[in-house]
Amino acid sequence: MDAITQWDFSILDALQGCRTPIPDKFFSAITHLGDHGVIWIVLALALLCIPRTRRLGLCVALALICELLLCNVLLKPLVARPRPYALREIELLIEAPKDFSFPSGHTAAAFAAASALAMRRSRLTIPALVLALIIAFSRLYLYVHYPTDVLAGIVLGSLCGILSWLICRMLPTKKAE
Repeated sequence: MDAITQWDFSILDALQGCRTPIPDKFFSAITHLGDHGVIWIVLALALLCIPRTRRLGLCVALALICELLLCNVLLKPLVARPRPYALREIELLIEAPKDFSFPSGHTAAAFAAASALAMRRSRLTIPALVLALIIAFSRLYLYVHYPTDVLAGIVLGSLCGILSWLICRMLPTKKAE
C-alpha cells in the first residue's frame, strides 16, 4: 500500500472510531441530498425559472454538466479506483455505491454549484458552500470515499464552477428596452 493510500485509510479509520448513532443518521441523510446531484439540479432549475436569476441558473447548470462529463464520464472510469469499503471490512450505513471512487462525484457536483454561485456573487453562496462541505465530509464519514477523492472533487467541482462562470460572462446580455 502506497503512502497516500495509507494516509487516506488513517483518516477514514479515525473517523470510524468517532461514529455514534446521531451523526450516523445525520450524515446518511445529508449524503443522500447529493445523490445524482439532485439538490443542485433542482436549485439550477429553480434559478432558471426566475427571470432575474436565469443567468445564474444557467451558470450553475453548466457547472453541473461540466462536472458530470469530467468526473463521471471521464475520470471515474479512467482512474477506476476501488472504493475504500471494497478493501476493508466495514459496515456501511448506506447502500454501497456501484461506481468507482475517484473523484467524489457528490463533492464535485456540490462544489461545482457552490463555486458557480460564488463566482456570480450570489446570496446563496454561503449556504451552498456549507452544504457542499458537509456533503463532502459525509462521504468520508460513511467510508465511501478516500480523502484524496474528496479533495479531487473539491478541485474539479470548483474548476467547473469557474469555467461555467467564464462561459456565462461571454454570453450576450439582454438589453433593457
